[in-house]
Amino acid sequence: MSDVIDQAVNALNEKLSGSGFDGTAKFVIEDEGAIMLDSDGARAGDEEAEVTMTADTDTFREILEGSLNATAAFMSGRLKIDGDMGAAMRLAPALS
Repeated sequence: MSDVIDQAVNALNEKLSGSGFDGTAKFVIEDEGAIMLDSDGARAGDEEAEVTMTADTDTFREILEGSLNATAAFMSGRLKIDGDMGAAMRLAPALS
């Protein structure tokens, strides 16, 4: 597993702590791997999910750091979303 994935899992678990996200989501970080999110938190994995969000390493890092809003990343084409847009919208507040 890559350091980028390890760091992202840790950061996502801190951000999601207590958020009560009730769906399944997958973040695909190009050239690094994938992260699964569900009611138990974040973990490295590449399983089926309600929504899959794909971005490059820099975009994902900026979203986690809070310097890039996930909605703005999507609107500018830096973040691709496949699947249930509602699940992505429920997750967005936890990422900010």
